[in-house]
Amino acid sequence: MTRTITYACLSILLVAAIIIRPDEAFQASLQGLTVWWNIVFPGLLPFLALLELMLTFGAVHALGTLLHPLMRRLFRLPGESGIAMALGWTGGFPLGAEAVASLRRSKLVTIAEGQRLLALSHMPSPLFMLLVVGSGFLHHPELGAAIAAAVWLSALLTSFVTAHFTPAAASAPASTRNNPDSETTDNYDTRAKQAPPSSLLRRASTAMQAANKRDGRTFGKALGDSVVVSVYKLMAIGGFMMFAAVLVRLLQPLMPENIPAFLLPAFLESHIGVYAAATTKFAGGIPWTAACCAAVLSWSGLSALLQAGGMLTGSGLSLARLAASRLVQSLLAFIITLLAWKPAGKLIQALFPTAAPAFTQTEKTGAATDATIRASDLHSLWPYTPVLLFGFLLAVSVLVMISTAITIASRAKRDPLN
Repeated sequence: MTRTITYACLSILLVAAIIIRPDEAFQASLQGLTVWWNIVFPGLLPFLALLELMLTFGAVHALGTLLHPLMRRLFRLPGESGIAMALGWTGGFPLGAEAVASLRRSKLVTIAEGQRLLALSHMPSPLFMLLVVGSGFLHHPELGAAIAAAVWLSALLTSFVTAHFTPAAASAPASTRNNPDSETTDNYDTRAKQAPPSSLLRRASTAMQAANKRDGRTFGKALGDSVVVSVYKLMAIGGFMMFAAVLVRLLQPLMPENIPAFLLPAFLESHIGVYAAATTKFAGGIPWTAACCAAVLSWSGLSALLQAGGMLTGSGLSLARLAASRLVQSLLAFIITLLAWKPAGKLIQALFPTAAPAFTQTEKTGAATDATIRASDLHSLWPYTPVLLFGFLLAVSVLVMISTAITIASRAKRDPLN
């Protein structure tokens, strides 16, 4: 009851603020709409439809069989988690959350596995970090690459430590294929180790055919459903982003002057927040600017977390635990960026002298932020949609090759005579 009353009061206050300041609310909503149309829509639409088709025709199950050795060894996750990871890392949030929720509803991961996979897959778009943040906001593409490296490394490190050094994950049994919620270990991993590498493709083909038969939809039906569902979800995402942009504009005048101006937009909406961080003057110069940008992107913003929460409905996964993991990754990305800045700068200076000035610059130039994104700094991702799809296919191919190599190496180690 208390929570309901609180939400109702906050909603009334927000509506009142919009009525009192309609022009600012309208301009803020247009800013959120612009970011959604230029960055989020082209980055997510093909992947949301692709995920639905892959689940329909069993491609997720087939690739899960191929990726199982790699994902189990690195992160103690089933092979299907590699698809969610590849989708999240190429399409950006909340695509990773949607992929994990789909795997969970299909009973391909347990709740514990899904929770760890969710933290690993809820990632910002690489093209957003490289093109928009690096080239557009900071005017140095190499800085975007450094920020992306810090974000990815913090996610991998957090997931690896969680999988191997926490008591619950280290002692948890392998997931079962038929009943992933059970606490008993099936013999899938044992059979995978004993089977020759050539049978890996046969098992993948069998899994794909079985999944396709269970679904039963034709290509036309599946394609139509995927487009309708994808557009519906994208509209909801756009609503979240516009709402967050309006909140940022209305609450900014109320922020105390001793609090950095970029913290409010960074907390609420990552696209606006990372722009605010990139255009803020820091006493530490470029290293602190890059570290704050990496931290904002790792946190992902309350808007993206709520978008992920909408995707997770009915999956049994906790949004609060995702938020906690994002806070840890945000802090870790900030520390990694600062600690690795000088060594990375020296390495870049030795390998790519033309990119070195971006890392050796000590003072950030530019005006203080008002969290209003300029259209000239906002590169559209529409022309790069084929690049994103190619990046996803390349990522999956690399993961499959590494996983196959692990299987071959494991078999050679067990049976060197063969």
